[in-house]
Amino acid sequence: MLLYILLSSISLLTVALNLLVIISISHFKQLHTPTNLILLSLAVSDLLVGLLLMPVEILFIGACWFLGDFMCALSSFVALIITSASVGNMVLISVDRYVAICDPLCYPTKITQTRVKICVCLCWVCPAFFGSLFLKDLLRHPGSHNSCVGECVVVINYIAGVVDLVFNFTAPITVIIVLYIRVFVVAVSQARAMRSHIVAVTLQRSVTVTAKKSEMKAARTLGIAVVVFLICFCPYYCVSLAGQDTEIIGSYFADWLLYFNSCLNPVIYAFFYPWFRKSINLIVRLQILQPNSCEANIMGPFL
Repeated sequence: MLLYILLSSISLLTVALNLLVIISISHFKQLHTPTNLILLSLAVSDLLVGLLLMPVEILFIGACWFLGDFMCALSSFVALIITSASVGNMVLISVDRYVAICDPLCYPTKITQTRVKICVCLCWVCPAFFGSLFLKDLLRHPGSHNSCVGECVVVINYIAGVVDLVFNFTAPITVIIVLYIRVFVVAVSQARAMRSHIVAVTLQRSVTVTAKKSEMKAARTLGIAVVVFLICFCPYYCVSLAGQDTEIIGSYFADWLLYFNSCLNPVIYAFFYPWFRKSINLIVRLQILQPNSCEANIMGPFL
């Protein structure tokens, strides 16, 4: 019972947090930026994890699959699309931050609304296309790998497993780590240069402390994003790399750790923005129901 309560709470929290992100970015026109468009897509994928994937996992803990063979195949197909889209959105976020910090003068021309919309669409269309190729046999002949009634078994061939491992884990991890390291180095160097310049001009200790705090916050935020992603995704794909079926070798822990990343994403990528805290305040107080509330000025100085 405690396990059901815990997992159900995680599912509800995931839905609530990501729903707040979706409402905030969708409602307030001031937040309609390329960066927030990627955050919106990420929040949608994470919302679907909490709304669709987590309840299915909770429902069938220690129980037989009673929804039929076709629903078994369909749930696997949907899970592949949602998790792959979430990974793709995180890669887009890392690319967006890389361009914004390392090449700020060219950011408005390189990162446009149109390009971001195309990339976001590809994050959803490509997983659906490749998922249909990988699971076409299962979708055509659901239940063909089941050994008994009430079993839900998903088997993919070796090539599909390697492709999934490369494009959903190895390549995204490499891109994110490389870009975040570059962003970290540039952010720290810029903070140090600004601190040295301010100290040389003003000779005020308080300004030095503020610059140092900004430098440490940049390092902490980027470090948390990379470490959490690795912690949540490594166990699942380590099982895949070992060539074992995740449904057989204690996969509930690996699956839930993978899904739990969807609960942490709004905390990492949205709660660090002051505008999100202000938008939550307006949503909770139902201020968004007032006329012209979408024109509200919620973009204060970043802390």
